[in-house]
Amino acid sequence: MKMPILDKEERVFRDPYIFTADAKAINLDNVLVNLFMLMRNNGDRIKLMLKAGTFHEIKTLKKYFQELENRGDIVGAGENSEAIESWLRSSLVNMVFRGKAKENVSSMRPLHLESYRIRNAKLTRDYFSADQVFIMLSQRPEVLNALKDYLNIGWDKTNNKLVDNPTLDVDTAGLLHLIKLVNIDTKVGVSVTPVQPVLQEQAKLFCDDIMRLLAYQNNIPRSVFIDYLRILVGFHISLYFQKLIYLLPKMVKEGTMEVEDDWNQVVDMTDKLESSVSPIACADMDKTINGLMDYIRASYTIRVMRRLKVPNLSVASALYMIKNPTPETDAILNVKLLNIFNRYSTSASSAEERVDAEQNVADLQEYLQYEETPLEKYVQCLMKVGAAYQLKYSRDFLDKASMKNDTSAFIIDGRSRKYTRRGAIGSKLLEVLVQLLVLTPKDGGFESKPLSIRQLVQEIRDRYGLIIDGTDEPRFKDADIKTHLAFKENVDALKNKLRQIGFYTDLSDASSLQKIRPRYKFTEK
Repeated sequence: MKMPILDKEERVFRDPYIFTADAKAINLDNVLVNLFMLMRNNGDRIKLMLKAGTFHEIKTLKKYFQELENRGDIVGAGENSEAIESWLRSSLVNMVFRGKAKENVSSMRPLHLESYRIRNAKLTRDYFSADQVFIMLSQRPEVLNALKDYLNIGWDKTNNKLVDNPTLDVDTAGLLHLIKLVNIDTKVGVSVTPVQPVLQEQAKLFCDDIMRLLAYQNNIPRSVFIDYLRILVGFHISLYFQKLIYLLPKMVKEGTMEVEDDWNQVVDMTDKLESSVSPIACADMDKTINGLMDYIRASYTIRVMRRLKVPNLSVASALYMIKNPTPETDAILNVKLLNIFNRYSTSASSAEERVDAEQNVADLQEYLQYEETPLEKYVQCLMKVGAAYQLKYSRDFLDKASMKNDTSAFIIDGRSRKYTRRGAIGSKLLEVLVQLLVLTPKDGGFESKPLSIRQLVQEIRDRYGLIIDGTDEPRFKDADIKTHLAFKENVDALKNKLRQIGFYTDLSDASSLQKIRPRYKFTEK
């Protein structure tokens, strides 16, 4: 059957009111650079003042250092040209095709709020993922502003100059010297659509994690803070998207956003492709991947219903209308379906093409015969055209956001089909989560406290829905001894990872003495 003929507007899948990011293989450094731009400019994407056809390159950045020396801002640039290039490549810039003939600078590393000023926009695409993070952060303006203040340390935006600060590291200082020579266009390319996240509790959880991270701003180096921030952003984008895959079809089915968030997932802590817990973790991830088609259908359904009204309906109103359609909406959708059928005829100019058009109409009608309502029939046309694309690239998006197979991984897999995706917590991601979970709110700030292994496992389960030890889970209440041994192996693997990253030492066989001890003891207000 020939694909249904849809106009450009009908084919669009991305709806900022549902999820702002396009399904693409994103780069988390690019997400941070664009997020900093949105934070710096109150949700606006700012254009760059570059001549048409020009790019920032290593050689142009080296010229900036030479110009800084001519101005008297730095010394020794001309005598240490090779050292400057090595510094740029290793510490200051992100590159595409690094080490190859077509390598180029994509942006400065996201070390400071002003990092976005030096970037090649075409090579720093985030596919609107930064918009989603900005929307989530905007749910608590005090958190957004606190993060913004920290990231802007060392720069006077009023006078456009670097300010001495004892906490500023040499890499960030070098970046700030460079951006003094770069102006930005005050014209706004596009602004973030001010919306409420569909999963508001998930957005609030992200904000709380950022607030906990900010408690360490005076205790850890800036480069470590930025690395933690990058890991947290990827982790929460992935977590939000996985929950959306699970919950959005439930919302459409029930006609409301108020559905029970009972999402959970077993994570494999062993780093072994054939561990005892891997079949359980793989099965949970398979449910997420297999749920993508239902998520795509639900997204199309909400988007169609939202756009039937002017102004567009909210997601909550669209869900109600889906559950309670009116004769008016059915009539509009029937007209849209008729337009799709008519496009076959209008595209035919010869007798032979008209015969083909009639056959295509008949095939499409047969294809839609099992759909009951006009909405279902219209959405099925959209699915026929766009679902395969969204399905393929949604997996890529999830893999990149989850830092797959990295030390910060939230998802791991093997190189063959035998070892499919499964949830995991890489050592660096575990380090970040432990640093956050050893903090408890106190007097408007945070206090660090030791945690037992059992407490940590329960905190990760309660806060993020991630199951390390499932022996107390209702869905494993009738599990056999093999499953219980698998979870024991998983907990032992967690202990081993904690030892490796320096959070855990066995002092005794008594469980009360087996504590995860904070690296920093403080009460932050």
